[in-house]
Amino acid sequence: MVRVTITQVAVHAGVSVASASRALNGQIASAKTIAKVQQAAEELGYVADATAQSLKLGRTNQLAYAVADIGNPVYVEMMTAIERVVSASGYRLVLSSTGTSSSSVDVVRDLGRGYVDGMILSPLRVTDELLAALAKTPTPVVVLGRLPDSAKLDTVRADSITAMRLLVDHLVEEGRGDVVFVNGPSDTTPGALRRDGFAAAVAAHPAISARSVGADDFTIAAGYAAALQVLQERPRPDAIVAANDLIGIGSIQAATDLGLTVPGDIAITGVDNTELAGVIRPGLTSVDLGAEERGRVAAQLLLARIVEPNRPAHTVTVAPSLVVRGSSLARSQDPAASPPSHRTEAIDFNDERAAR
Repeated sequence: MVRVTITQVAVHAGVSVASASRALNGQIASAKTIAKVQQAAEELGYVADATAQSLKLGRTNQLAYAVADIGNPVYVEMMTAIERVVSASGYRLVLSSTGTSSSSVDVVRDLGRGYVDGMILSPLRVTDELLAALAKTPTPVVVLGRLPDSAKLDTVRADSITAMRLLVDHLVEEGRGDVVFVNGPSDTTPGALRRDGFAAAVAAHPAISARSVGADDFTIAAGYAAALQVLQERPRPDAIVAANDLIGIGSIQAATDLGLTVPGDIAITGVDNTELAGVIRPGLTSVDLGAEERGRVAAQLLLARIVEPNRPAHTVTVAPSLVVRGSSLARSQDPAASPPSHRTEAIDFNDERAAR
């Protein structure tokens, strides 16, 4: 199919090419000219060349969302919130999977080519190379995650430290005394923060026994393998704190395969409060890190940065909340029951909306 050109539209409308261009691009033109050109474009089936318009106007009306694992339900929830905000402002959201740290660097470097007007990046690992690339890119970027204060970029953070405290406090209240933390890779940002948060949380409860083990990844399969090993140890722990819901779900599967009851023999908790946490049985107790809110705030910060490139950098921390379900009940309660979930809100003592 041959593309109709703006010259053909101009001839069909009986106006100059310049007048047709002004009418189609929303620039100053008479109402009569605009009507004639729009009618001609419709009759000929004219479709504007988005690439040419982007080069001419210096913008693409596209924003990127770059994440390590597009299959993780947390990232999907963030993406939905981001898309809702940016589409209301006339932008299309482009999804990019970064996977490794080097891929994150490549994605940031590609921003200089102008394929999008801005990006929201959720890196799994923050390296010196990534920080250098972020410092050099001319395109607005908002980071979902924790960066050094020296980075001077807009960031939206979860509070993993408080999240771990909420989980450990809850398990102690439920009578658990031997807790194992099943983490993902500790060289990642979430892995390191949740490891440190767990250590701080158990330090406040010297009477309990606690230790940590590492899973190969933040996935159901990796959680299953790690939990299977933990649950065959003697003495067996009476609680598992999983670094995310996927590891938690894998842990429930491992316990079930070993003939254990959850929470009768073992209490299991997760982090992220994904939709899966409410679907599995028993329901998985989890800390909600505000994925939807983080996505919404990140989108708002990016739009503000595009409008005002020199505004001071902002860091926003979203407070977590504990959602209690059947997987962490006290032993005395029916392990088959999955009571209605309830939340325990955490005080956000680290919300920094002021310029940094």
